[in-house]
Amino acid sequence: MAIEDRDDAYLITHALAKDTLSRLRDVETEQVAFRKGLVKLGRICGYEIIDGAMETEYVSVQTPLTETTGERVKGLDDVVIVNVLRAATPFVEGLLKAFPRAKQGVISAGRDESAGMDEEGSFPITIDYVKLPEITEDDTVIVADPMLATGSTMCAVLDHVLESTAADPADLFVLSAVSAPDGLLRVDEEFPQTDLLTVAIDDRLDDDGYIVPGLGDAGDRAFRTT
Repeated sequence: MAIEDRDDAYLITHALAKDTLSRLRDVETEQVAFRKGLVKLGRICGYEIIDGAMETEYVSVQTPLTETTGERVKGLDDVVIVNVLRAATPFVEGLLKAFPRAKQGVISAGRDESAGMDEEGSFPITIDYVKLPEITEDDTVIVADPMLATGSTMCAVLDHVLESTAADPADLFVLSAVSAPDGLLRVDEEFPQTDLLTVAIDDRLDDDGYIVPGLGDAGDRAFRTT
């Protein structure tokens, strides 16, 4: 299992995850390769969640020659993936390769860059659209956003996710490619019931609330809007 406990978060240390993230960070990586990289990284992270957090069960299997015992992953039909638009779209595409039968939710959320960061390191967040499936106490919920910077957006998204549930889900993961210590701390303090998963914990936020060294604006790079 390539997941390490780093106190405030769990770090996905799979060699291919680190390799893919390094390519995503590279300023020379153009749009198509960047999108494909996010898809690949989402798939790797999905497999690591299965390996590290989901149980298996023994089953009887009839092969062409005889009956034998095999193992299958439990709960693959009880997964909900929440796509934080828009940067998470290719990231979620990769997750769906690991969880092809997952229910999907969408939340369009963005921070008001013009307002700037306040003294507590937060941004005003605008939620434009929310569409979530039913979430039950048997579900594993994965809220995916490639960048966890100040944590402002993620906290707003988690508010909506938890408000929509009749009961707490079995597992609630916040999954990112790159995280800043400030954002991890904020989400952990406000939503201690979450498990924070990330491929990298970067050094800091700059004065504008961007992750350093980071990988730039994931949405802009994936959708070529710069």
